[in-house]
Amino acid sequence: MKFVFKFLEPNKVFLITSKAPKYVMALFMIVISIGLLEALIFSPEDYKQSHSVRIMYVHVPAAWISLGIFSSMTFLSLSGYIFKNKNFFLIAKSLAPSGLVFNVIALVTGSIWGKPTWGTWWVWDARITSMLILALFYFMYLVAWRIYENKDYVLKITTIITLMGIINVPIIKYSVDWWNTLHQPASINVLSKSSIHSSMLFPLLIMTAAFALFSLLIFLMKYNTELIKIKNKGLDRL
Repeated sequence: MKFVFKFLEPNKVFLITSKAPKYVMALFMIVISIGLLEALIFSPEDYKQSHSVRIMYVHVPAAWISLGIFSSMTFLSLSGYIFKNKNFFLIAKSLAPSGLVFNVIALVTGSIWGKPTWGTWWVWDARITSMLILALFYFMYLVAWRIYENKDYVLKITTIITLMGIINVPIIKYSVDWWNTLHQPASINVLSKSSIHSSMLFPLLIMTAAFALFSLLIFLMKYNTELIKIKNKGLDRL
């Protein structure tokens, strides 16, 4: 474990992360180009929703990425608090902006998709509401880093925020099963056969990969900025 923590020292990590963005950007451009071609041109229109179903290729990956990032932030914050490793907090802090961006994208595209599908821009559906609550947890997390000056205190506060927010993640996942909602049940299942056709599943997965690369790119830029602050004895609380 000490070897791992030693490897994660800021100066050693920066040697890798400072060079990574250009490669991630190149890979992202390739994957997003393929994803957009598949989603907008080659994938079929839905027999009920027609071409409006194509919003799914942005909405669903954005929601997945947002949930995945918050779960990662919780794991990193808890691990950092247990093992007293502040670099875990730094990684979690650097992940948060992209998580919030994708959360907002999921809410906005869901609203756009809802208008032709449900006839309204917004409804206090269980899943929509729980996703909005997740965005508020993201916001509180980022604000906490801004307003609290005490280093140790902000680490405790942000850990508490993530632990409270992670309770909402399974609520988002199972909200369509626990309550009567306008959202349909999950079409993609890992442990059983998915109901979505492969012609739609493939572009959905490609777009998810593209969004994951984009979130990695945002993370690397934010993380490198934080590492430079530390290296230059800058203003970062860590």
